[in-house]
Amino acid sequence: MNIKYFQDTDTLLVTFTENDAVETRDLSENVLLDLDKDGNIVSMTIEHAKKRASIDEFSFQQIHGH
Repeated sequence: MNIKYFQDTDTLLVTFTENDAVETRDLSENVLLDLDKDGNIVSMTIEHAKKRASIDEFSFQQIHGH
């Protein structure tokens, strides 16, 4: 998984897999999902990201089960 924030365009790109995207779906006017041939999410793009996500407060946790 890879997360990139493009400050010049205020765009957040979250890439989940390296699969080839074959379809893009609009979730809303500013949120796009790229899907692979099997319908799995490849990436998500969020335009005007500062208004839609708390990117200044980003954190990551990996929780391991017992």
